[in-house]
Amino acid sequence: MGEQSGMLRGEAIVAAEELEAPVTIGAQAYISPEYARAERDRLWRKTWLQAGRLEDIAEVGDYITYDILDDSIVIVRSGADRVQAHYNVCPHRGRRLIDTPPGARNARGKKMRFVCGFHSWSFDLQGRCVHVPERDHWQGVLTDDSTRLGAVRCETWGGWVWINMDPDAEPLRTYLEPAATLLAPFQLENMRCRWRKWIIFDCNWKVALEAFDETYHVPGTHPEFMAFGDFPGWARNQGLHSNIGYDAPKAMDENQQAKLRIGTGDARISTAEMQVFTWEAANTNTTRTLVDAALRLKDELPEGTPSGEVLQHWLKSARAVDEARGVFWPVVEPSHNAKAGTAWQIFPNFQIGHAVNNMLCYQARPYRYDPDKCIFEASVYELYPEGEAPETEWEYTPPEAWPPVLQQDFANMAAVQQGMKNGGFRGTQPNPYRERAIPSLHYNLAKYMGTGAPQKLG
Repeated sequence: MGEQSGMLRGEAIVAAEELEAPVTIGAQAYISPEYARAERDRLWRKTWLQAGRLEDIAEVGDYITYDILDDSIVIVRSGADRVQAHYNVCPHRGRRLIDTPPGARNARGKKMRFVCGFHSWSFDLQGRCVHVPERDHWQGVLTDDSTRLGAVRCETWGGWVWINMDPDAEPLRTYLEPAATLLAPFQLENMRCRWRKWIIFDCNWKVALEAFDETYHVPGTHPEFMAFGDFPGWARNQGLHSNIGYDAPKAMDENQQAKLRIGTGDARISTAEMQVFTWEAANTNTTRTLVDAALRLKDELPEGTPSGEVLQHWLKSARAVDEARGVFWPVVEPSHNAKAGTAWQIFPNFQIGHAVNNMLCYQARPYRYDPDKCIFEASVYELYPEGEAPETEWEYTPPEAWPPVLQQDFANMAAVQQGMKNGGFRGTQPNPYRERAIPSLHYNLAKYMGTGAPQKLG
């Protein structure tokens, strides 16, 4: 790759433990076409990627596809307890076996055989070629190995299917640590999707993710939330990954409770207002049960009830209502919450915003090889009674049709992408405490890409 702003220039590269100090990150990783092209071989074909939910392939023969740049993967339920992934390409002449419907995020369906639409070569769910028309013309040289679909590493965790195109990659669980251990008590595999949206957006995939992996932007981007309290956030490097959380007041030492924000003034009223606003303006990070329980607070508690007691009553009331309808929240100790925080950035391109009864997830991928565009996705999950989860599909949604709070973030994303091309931009200078997830991402990206590592500031 040619010299670009932000490439290594002979300065000292920070070590992981130095990410707590001020650093700067050049624009190369966001705007360089050469960098974007190099990501295919150096990053996307070498890392574990979240490719879909297990409930989308619940029965034998159910499949989904996952595309990233030139690669398309088909993930199939090949047995009652087995999920496999194959390259979505026929070994005969290179035609995709499964086409993505026009305007869709991915293909999804059910087949017991995959039949190539070009010459009808056919493959079973395990990827074995089971039919070649006029096979005898190959004079007996076709073998099982030369005709089977290319295998892709495939493992599961948290209710998701993960794929890795590197046959020598470390096991998924090892790759995910310490996130896997710290998120285990939240039982993410039991949650089901309430809605999921995607869009092709005018920014690099890193700009899109970084808009959501810190809380430093809340006062400036979402000032409406400040009426409900001010809980500054932290961000920490966690090896290959990072996590964020809130600096909660002493009387509220649980990150998950701090995330809910009790507000100021009459806590009964501010809690209800906050929950209604979140439900209507973001439709994330809460549930209808929590909203309704908050609306009951003014009738169930006397005026002047201390905020800590309001919080405990509210959560206890919502938990009881959910249990009565067959929804059981996991119990997570406060000390564990303090370590887990409120969201994890799973390297390279997935974020899990977790709670005991709901979660908000973001993912971003490159769009073709254009560094100025990405495929951005958001999905909201919660716990449902057995068999009552809604059927959802990925819905392509234009910016103006997303929840208003996310529209505020979108305005920043497109503007940042353009700003990074400005001749006066000298590189990002992230907040070392609140935005540490950003240099953490680029510190790890540089290990794969060989360039673009954070540099010491000053």
